[in-house]
Amino acid sequence: MIQIAIVEDDRTFTAQLRDYLQTFSRENGVSFQITAFSDGDEITENYRAEYDIILMDIQMRFMDGMTAAEKIREVDDEVTILFITSAPQFAIRGYKVGAMDYILKPIEYNAFSESLGRAVRHLKKSGGKYITVNIRGGRRKINVEEIRFVEVFDHDLVFHMPDEEIEAKGSMNAIEKELPGGSFYKCSKGCIVNMRYVDAMLGSEIVLGDDRIQVSRARKKGMIDALNEYMESVGL
Repeated sequence: MIQIAIVEDDRTFTAQLRDYLQTFSRENGVSFQITAFSDGDEITENYRAEYDIILMDIQMRFMDGMTAAEKIREVDDEVTILFITSAPQFAIRGYKVGAMDYILKPIEYNAFSESLGRAVRHLKKSGGKYITVNIRGGRRKINVEEIRFVEVFDHDLVFHMPDEEIEAKGSMNAIEKELPGGSFYKCSKGCIVNMRYVDAMLGSEIVLGDDRIQVSRARKKGMIDALNEYMESVGL
């Protein structure tokens, strides 16, 4: 199910967008979970990076859509933003926050359907599973496929990504339940590895690029079996 947020201060347009989403859902066999906000300040306050697509009005009373999008981008690089506006001159600024498209008011279904269709196809193409974690100052959405390994450090979780390390609040047991078992394996009490990034297993150590991770004695056989099963599943 695709999570969609509508940010619109005009109830008439909000109702119209809901109707259009329901029509698109029937025509294309796509399911939406819709959450509506009446102003930019509502969605940015305690923002949770749990939406796939945001339909964002630009001109609103308390916080305009551009400012809201800039604040959202501080914690969520992945969400697709479609701006809704009667003022196309905002387009250049909108691209700076990674807006995918603009839908002009008055909203026509065909134009709306084309823009939303591109957004849905983009989601399907990017694929992958995302999890949302609590970071300092907010929340962040992480692509599961890009997680190399997760470890506990000073009672916090550290997600080791290809280009960065993300520190987050949470427990190893809770995050283990969110990660797909076919790709991830808990090699010790304090570490889960993504077998996609495992280069070798030498003795009791897993090699992931420049990183070497110790496998506990109790989990060594399970790690070998899980790695062999993963390699067979991807044809290696």
